[in-house]
Amino acid sequence: MYITNEALYIKKMYRFDGDPTRDGLLKTPERAARAMEFLTSGLRQDPAALLRGALFDVDYDEMVIVKDIEMYSLCEHHLLPFFGRVHIAYIPKGKVVGLSKLPRLVDLFARRLQVQERMTRQIADALQATVQPLGVGVVVEAQHLCMMMRGVEKQASRTVTSAMLGAFQRQPTRAEFLSLVRAHS
Repeated sequence: MYITNEALYIKKMYRFDGDPTRDGLLKTPERAARAMEFLTSGLRQDPAALLRGALFDVDYDEMVIVKDIEMYSLCEHHLLPFFGRVHIAYIPKGKVVGLSKLPRLVDLFARRLQVQERMTRQIADALQATVQPLGVGVVVEAQHLCMMMRGVEKQASRTVTSAMLGAFQRQPTRAEFLSLVRAHS
């Protein structure tokens, strides 16, 4: 049987950390499995179905922004958390989506093994494809524990990604969105 260096390290860690059969560890595998099932539950959800569940005909064509949406995800490279805030804007074209669906959309994509760059684009693409607005803007600001507690160990670093579709690819819409995201953040 092939045993990786990581598996040997874990075995050694348990050996030097006392009794691996102690109460605190007995149910750890089951708890970890339930946690991973929850933290990857977004894979079993359909973003279009989520958004279509609250799509309304409304005659409104100005920017709609929901900002400072809390987000928690797992880095697919290290299985360590990254967390932060997501800011979403769109310009309706005859339809608006229920405001609570935007944080739910964030959770749907965050609850997967993820990279921030892909997640940012997935949120924008799902909103654009389902609601078909004039444009979508998404900005994600996050801190990654894989950078903070291992590797370069830079605790104050933040990663910012954006996806701009349709009208948000052009000025002044892009500038207006970015200035509103910065305001009061």
